[in-house]
Amino acid sequence: MTPPRTKSSFRNWGSLALLAFAALPQARAASPGDAAYAAVDPFIGTGGEGHTFPGATVPYGMVQLSPDTQIRSRKEGYGWAAGYRYDDRTIVGFSHTHFSGTGHSDLGDVLVMPTTGAVKLERGDVGKPGSGYTSRFRHETETAQPGYYAVTLDDSGVRAELTASARVGLHRYAFPAGKPAHVVVDLRTSMYDYPGKVLWSRLRVRDDGTVTGFRETRGWAPGRQLYFAMRFSQPVSGRQLHDTEQDVAYRGFPPPGEKDPHRRAQIEGRQLVAAFDFDSATGRQLLVKVAISPVSEEGAIANLDAEAPGWDFDGIRNAAKRQWSEALGAVDAQGDEAQRKRFYTALYHTMLGPTLFMDSDGRYRGPDNAVHRAKGWTNYSTFSLWDTYRALHPLMTLLQPPQRTNDIVNSMLAARRESAYGVLPVWAFHGLETWCMIGYHAVPVIADAYMKGIRGYDADEALQAMVASADYGPYDGISQYRELGYVPIDEEGEAASKTLEYAFDDWTIFRMAQAMGRKDIAAEFGKRAANWKHAFDPATGFMRARGRDGGFREPFDPTASGYGTDYTEGNAWQYSWYVPQDVAGLAAAHGGADRLLDKLDQAFDAKVDPKVFEHMEDITGLIGWYAHGNEPSHHVAYLYAHAGQPWRTQARLKQIMDTQYAARPDGLAGNDDLGQMSAWYVFTALGFYPVAPGSNEYIIGRPFLPRATLDLPNGKRFAIVAEGLDDAHGYIGNATLNGKPLERAYLTHAEIMAGGELRFTMQAEPDKAWATDPSQRPYSMSAR
Repeated sequence: MTPPRTKSSFRNWGSLALLAFAALPQARAASPGDAAYAAVDPFIGTGGEGHTFPGATVPYGMVQLSPDTQIRSRKEGYGWAAGYRYDDRTIVGFSHTHFSGTGHSDLGDVLVMPTTGAVKLERGDVGKPGSGYTSRFRHETETAQPGYYAVTLDDSGVRAELTASARVGLHRYAFPAGKPAHVVVDLRTSMYDYPGKVLWSRLRVRDDGTVTGFRETRGWAPGRQLYFAMRFSQPVSGRQLHDTEQDVAYRGFPPPGEKDPHRRAQIEGRQLVAAFDFDSATGRQLLVKVAISPVSEEGAIANLDAEAPGWDFDGIRNAAKRQWSEALGAVDAQGDEAQRKRFYTALYHTMLGPTLFMDSDGRYRGPDNAVHRAKGWTNYSTFSLWDTYRALHPLMTLLQPPQRTNDIVNSMLAARRESAYGVLPVWAFHGLETWCMIGYHAVPVIADAYMKGIRGYDADEALQAMVASADYGPYDGISQYRELGYVPIDEEGEAASKTLEYAFDDWTIFRMAQAMGRKDIAAEFGKRAANWKHAFDPATGFMRARGRDGGFREPFDPTASGYGTDYTEGNAWQYSWYVPQDVAGLAAAHGGADRLLDKLDQAFDAKVDPKVFEHMEDITGLIGWYAHGNEPSHHVAYLYAHAGQPWRTQARLKQIMDTQYAARPDGLAGNDDLGQMSAWYVFTALGFYPVAPGSNEYIIGRPFLPRATLDLPNGKRFAIVAEGLDDAHGYIGNATLNGKPLERAYLTHAEIMAGGELRFTMQAEPDKAWATDPSQRPYSMSAR
């Protein structure tokens, strides 16, 4: 939970009377956070390629309790990466762990489904109502708000409501009268199901009626263990525990005098499912609360007792609402209804990860599969770093208390200490490494935090960990990169992309080492930061992969993409601009800024058949060759301003915002990728973007809201005002910072954190004089 933001203390005795009055029972006054909460639509991104979920969670919570809809076949599983797809009409059940916006998936743990009538223990087939415990549903009966979800299950007639605390999911079911009531608990199912995914699981009913268990899977993260504890608000009248793989079933209760009362109350195997009957629930409400733990069943029980000791569904729902209202209230965004819905839903999505990963007593399971305890910090996991280092983590430094970023850095350092490989996380969840994507992008997250003065961790250990990750030879061609200055394509795939991303990460190590006075490390990594030049081909103007002999790979097709090419989830038209640490050098390589930006225009203005990327699920949101649905393109529109022509950035940003985001279920052009797509939107709507994390600078684009005020974590406020903004007036005519003319197209982090006002005057035509002075360029365009 985010700590409450401090308010000014009372300064005179007269204020004590106000304090006493405020303590009296009364309705809570509405706040900007309440309006922000009301603007969020969790269904945005649940259709198309957004891969978000609509269910209940709290900011950065460990539980994500959400409906899972029916997947027709595993081959189509990509579209169900978050468990739910808006165009489905069948709900399988409600599970307690989900990713938000990923291009791959796992999770879907501890699926629970209320049913009526005869007990059915199979999911059933799509298009065959009544063939299993699944149920049809209609969007007209759905409600989704931050921390709350509800739906009516048409086949059973059950009204299901969901809410959550950090570690507990709470269900409230209203069963129709006159039908037997049951709750199915299925440990067989998850996202991306396939034979053999569940390695082992256990279900047991304890003497007090608490149901506990665990499951170990070999999915995206192999050997992942998760434990749970479940309680019901009404007595269980009957139960069935099944291992469907071994065709074993334990029914009913042990007879009186049974020597081992647990003999029929526990079952272990790889395909477990249970059903619990509730005679007294017919025509009444039944509450189910489920806590999860990475450590043990006892840890799950302790989490249940700590966060949901009673049966106050509305109390937990209201607590979740308060957490979301406070978190979303960090920005007071003005605008019309559609603008606010898009903005606050995007801001909501940026707070769904990373996720808490530890019990209420501080214990968690590390990548070594051992149990550890976080002392003085909170452990997080779910690090989609190839995506989120670009904008999501920089956004945290502006809107979240510094402790959140400190906890994330400490979590990464702990994961490195507990890893057999001695490196920082790459793409990790539930404490385990997947090795997905490329780069060592925990490095810029730490460097960006350090450069901004967020330093609640051992900086020397952090720098050592960053260097160790950058020097870890067995990973993705790093050994050859250190030897040659580039990754050779004849020894390692996607070599051009890896060379470029390693060079940026190296630059952030240079920045932090330089700030720490470590001249030896700064010298080495400052040199490595220029390795991008080995990938640039002046003959074609593209970034390309070389072989060990130094020659570029032939034949060359800049439109080619896919696995086995020079690039990661992209082609030469998308990756050739990835030098955020040295835009001046990139412009010089092209023969000057005009030639670089003209080539960018070619990328945006190209006529491209989207079918060219049918083999690459992640390349979406096309504007010419620009692919906004995938992260390598996210900084590209800002390069115009970076290189001295900000009016061209302003035009491109409007083109992107108008075509890639909408306030509807399919309103995201690509996977939200744990909030990166949404973080891009938040920054861009405000009017600036962190092109090079670690630089402490944000490139100004243009504002898309008439006014927005940031409630900064240091207690100060920073307002962005756009006078005259509308669809016909989308260009910056002039700007002031705290009343003084601003003639440069960037802000510093210190300027924002100092509080104040950034004011733009908008006009209909481009102003080709504003912010074009070569002496007022961002970090990577000058010698500063």
